[in-house]
Amino acid sequence: MSLPVHWVESLDGVRPGDRVTIEGDEAHHAVTVRRLRVGEHVAVTDGHGTTVLGSVADAAKRRLTIAAEQVDHLDEPEPAFTVVQALPKGDRGELAVEVLTEVGVTTIVPWAASRSVAVWRGERIDKGLARWRSTAREAAKQARRSWFPEVAELASTDQVAELVAAASVSVVLHEAARASVDDVPLPTTGTMLVVVGPEGGITDDELAAFTDAGAHVVRLGVEVLRTSTAGLAAVAALLSRTSRWGAGPHGQ
Repeated sequence: MSLPVHWVESLDGVRPGDRVTIEGDEAHHAVTVRRLRVGEHVAVTDGHGTTVLGSVADAAKRRLTIAAEQVDHLDEPEPAFTVVQALPKGDRGELAVEVLTEVGVTTIVPWAASRSVAVWRGERIDKGLARWRSTAREAAKQARRSWFPEVAELASTDQVAELVAAASVSVVLHEAARASVDDVPLPTTGTMLVVVGPEGGITDDELAAFTDAGAHVVRLGVEVLRTSTAGLAAVAALLSRTSRWGAGPHGQ
């Protein structure tokens, strides 16, 4: 069984023999919920590629000290995957963020699509982003990720089109597309971008904006998936064709 993972803001300069301190809610969760005790082994990551393995040297209600025994740093996996996720209704946004994080997505961009049922305005933008970012952090720890995903600011359709144009390869999921995800050329480096529409579907104007920016329009199959799970299915299908999931000469 893999070790429980906890998060600290920075592990810069930490070496074996050093002490790493976790404070606040993260420490409270480790001590009160996970019931970590002195001598137990644990992993600590900064979410930027560095992970420290060590044992608990001291445990209090809101403070946990780890004696570092091993320090590992992993390069950020390539190609990077960005998912533009149209805002779903209810708690399906957090579900989408959770599963996208678990499958290894690098960046998640919330998108205010024309037909999104959910609407973020004013304070709802900050609250929505806070929920998505908290969900991503917790899912990354559960998935034992050394690199945590970024949840970007809420994007407009024009901003999404700019992301499409800047990516190495971009796809838009659409139920009426003729091409499959298997037909898309994959980058070995750079960014693979996937656009997931809302419950009401992508409008003709949105689709035109993305295709004009260079996106491939593809579908996953005859079934129509929910917006909260379509991104997961698409990324998994694409990842299976990359070295990140063992295909090709550079499997990890």
